[in-house]
Amino acid sequence: MTGGGSSTNREHARVASGGSRPAASRPRAAGQLCRPVFFVGFMGAGKTSVARRLARTCGVASVDMDTYLERREGKRVKEIFAESGEDGFRDIETDVLRELAAKDPLLVSCGGGVVKRSENRAILHDAGFVVYLKVTADEAKSRISDTSTRPLFQNIESARQTAEERVPLYAEVADITIDTAGKSVAAIAREVQAALEKEGVLCLQRK
Repeated sequence: MTGGGSSTNREHARVASGGSRPAASRPRAAGQLCRPVFFVGFMGAGKTSVARRLARTCGVASVDMDTYLERREGKRVKEIFAESGEDGFRDIETDVLRELAAKDPLLVSCGGGVVKRSENRAILHDAGFVVYLKVTADEAKSRISDTSTRPLFQNIESARQTAEERVPLYAEVADITIDTAGKSVAAIAREVQAALEKEGVLCLQRK
């Protein structure tokens, strides 16, 4: 994704900020998921942007887990951390993960730390199909336009350490792993789509 030029960087900035790109005027496929698809990976990997692109292309539903959590709780993630600490946030996150896993199958972009709890890893493994979007901390930082909103990136060494510590956890739950380096969101979405179709997780009705 680093080689995608300024438009790619802007798209990844939207991933980091939770924004979205207006839907392009293209034919929509009639798609159906037979299992929930969970996108995991370090912040800046492109989870939300790829899920949204795939949702538009394939005519299926997607949800950003942190956005869903904030709307359900009526508070921002940083407010929950400030009031209840990380343990309190992780309790809510686990409850939200269970809730989303029980819904009709969706494309779910998960928070970067969802894999920290063994309980969450079990839910991801048992309930759905997991796509791990791999990214280094340095590349992730380059994709985020405003790192002031991402405290972890105030210290790149700390970010690198956190990313490395999570790699085995992402790998543990992953059904497929996609290295995102040098790839555009559209290219990654196509790669994910091909894998989901091959595994029988996504069925498309083509005319």
